[in-house]
Amino acid sequence: MHVLTVLDHPNPNAFSAAAAQAFMRGAQAAGHSTELADLNAEGFNPLWSLADIKNTTPPDVLAEQARIARADAICLVFPLFWWGMPAMTKGWVDRVFRWGWAYDQLDDPETSLQRARSGVLLVPAGGRSDEIKNEGYLEALETAWIKGTFGYFGLSPRKLEVLYGATGSDARRAALLEQSYKIGFTLASPNDGCA
Repeated sequence: MHVLTVLDHPNPNAFSAAAAQAFMRGAQAAGHSTELADLNAEGFNPLWSLADIKNTTPPDVLAEQARIARADAICLVFPLFWWGMPAMTKGWVDRVFRWGWAYDQLDDPETSLQRARSGVLLVPAGGRSDEIKNEGYLEALETAWIKGTFGYFGLSPRKLEVLYGATGSDARRAALLEQSYKIGFTLASPNDGCA
């Protein structure tokens, strides 16, 4: 498979960047080819504008759609930010997965216009798993992203992998990087069913 990893963090030395690299090493070790879209380093413009809702697709969006067209799997790596996606990731989703290209919701609101691709959201979080799960945040994120947004984009199977305690000790961070590697190494092939 060809795996597209989309990274959103302004600091190239951030834990999110290290997790993306570990994930890609795992995917490569499993025999997959990889491609990195480092949104901040590349200067992607996340601002959804009038140009994005006109009939002509902007050139920067076409370039991102071409990356997706090459991919059999997509991994989005971004830190959990105010219980959601950072602005760059959200803008990438808003602008790239356009109405009429990714979805139309007219015939079947559960169906994407894109072919099936496996998908992973690899999300470093400072909080502990019990804090995030017990307060219902994990369920809310899975509902919004896994049952919602990324279902419309043809990601199947798709899963949310939260890297809990990413601001913790060196040993904790090393374990999370190993987890990221394993997620890349065991990445599922796309299927046509629901996740």
